[in-house]
Amino acid sequence: MAEIKTKQTEADVIEFINAFADTEQKKKDSFELLKIMQDFTGFEPKMWGPSIIGFGKYHYKSERSRQEGDWPLVGFSPRKAAISLYVYSACSGQEELLKDLGKFKMGKACIYVKKLSDINQETLKKLMKTTIDFLQSKYG
Repeated sequence: MAEIKTKQTEADVIEFINAFADTEQKKKDSFELLKIMQDFTGFEPKMWGPSIIGFGKYHYKSERSRQEGDWPLVGFSPRKAAISLYVYSACSGQEELLKDLGKFKMGKACIYVKKLSDINQETLKKLMKTTIDFLQSKYG
């Protein structure tokens, strides 16, 4: 079985944002997301792999394979094309919340936004809450 590559590291989150966010807007939005997610979750931000900032963690076991590992409850990454938000788990009620989120694109497991002002931050917090509640109830 292949080992999961994305693991929590001791890399500095602030240094990462300053080095990785490729525009002033993305840097500003990243620091704002850092504050929102830390204040909302109560967890310190940690780097996961080379480019994901995560908050909290859970241990999962795949229902379809033998893969298992740790993953952040919620997180984000200021990628070149867009900011990736890891706040969605497809749990009950989240489809309705997406209608109020604002301007975004949906990936398989994340939400892509060009800038933070494109989305409703209160709806973002509701997505985080439903995701955290779902993951904690499913994985403990």
